[in-house]
Amino acid sequence: MSLVNKKEAARKKSLGELGELFALKALVDQKFDKIRNLNDQKMNEKFADIVCEKDGVRYVISVKARNKSQVNGKLNTRYNLGSNAYEKASYAEEKYKANAYWIAVQFDSTSYSIYFGSLKELNGSKAIPVNKCEKGLVGEIWELDKRHYFDFDYYSNK
Repeated sequence: MSLVNKKEAARKKSLGELGELFALKALVDQKFDKIRNLNDQKMNEKFADIVCEKDGVRYVISVKARNKSQVNGKLNTRYNLGSNAYEKASYAEEKYKANAYWIAVQFDSTSYSIYFGSLKELNGSKAIPVNKCEKGLVGEIWELDKRHYFDFDYYSNK
């Protein structure tokens, strides 16, 4: 693997970890409890990054964090859930006795947005349509263009 590829892989991994931190805080803000980051116990659990509860309902959540814009400046409209997402989600639902959900964390140089929804409402789509989330057509909007105060240069896709 070339140095450029290693740097890009490290940037993406770091962006994903940052997204998970923002997702954990959002879950607390939304009054979820019994929140567990599954990556603390085992990296790359099938589908799931987080298990939590709210009002007696268990959730197994896949967190996807991306830059708002692609390298060419166009909106990054779809966040892929990965290969075999539905099979992996089914496994996670059974393992954790929970319902499969997703959180999409969209980062820009000075702001972020967070969207939350069920896997079922994606109707078999292999990606989260953040352009529809932003319009309120899919999932829930938990944060919309909220200001962040960290240096985003490292995370931006150049």
